Amino acid sequence: MTYEYDARDEKCPLPLVKMRLLLKKMQRHDTCLMIIADQGSKTDIPKYLINKGYQFTQQNISSVLVEIRITNR
Repeated sequence: MTYEYDARDEKCPLPLVKMRLLLKKMQRHDTCLMIIADQGSKTDIPKYLINKGYQFTQQNISSVLVEIRITNR
């Protein structure tokens, strides 16, 4: 299953909190696709994912927006 979360209009820490809730729902081989714009979230979310051992990719989709694709371990 793929979870999609558009957080482009949300400010830190809301995207991090909502992402953590989505990660709890995810089953093995599920994917979470996030779009974020908040500068704090752009640094905090990858740090959290690395710390917890999640596999993810990060791609700039514009000068402001970042797409993060997380796969469940």
